[in-house]
Amino acid sequence: MNLDEFRETLKADHPPRGLAAPLRALWHEGRDDWKRAHEIVQAERSKAAERVHAYLHRKEGDSANADYWYNRAGAERPRGRLETEWEDLVIGFLNAEG
Repeated sequence: MNLDEFRETLKADHPPRGLAAPLRALWHEGRDDWKRAHEIVQAERSKAAERVHAYLHRKEGDSANADYWYNRAGAERPRGRLETEWEDLVIGFLNAEG
């Protein structure tokens, strides 16, 4: 699956089967369900989930909390647009699932 195909799935009622938790969270966030996305990554203990957790708090506008999660994930807070960060995360996780 590529980014365009992933975006197409946002029209469905449910995420595609088999997505790892970080991608599932990004799917829900892509449908403007921040709360569900946060619940998913909050329940996970992985660098990938921590990275999405950071993005979600950045989107929420809570920079201090976002920076905490970026640090836990071993990443720096991007300075670009939120949409670009979302796309980069989706592409990276899709490529990792291969």
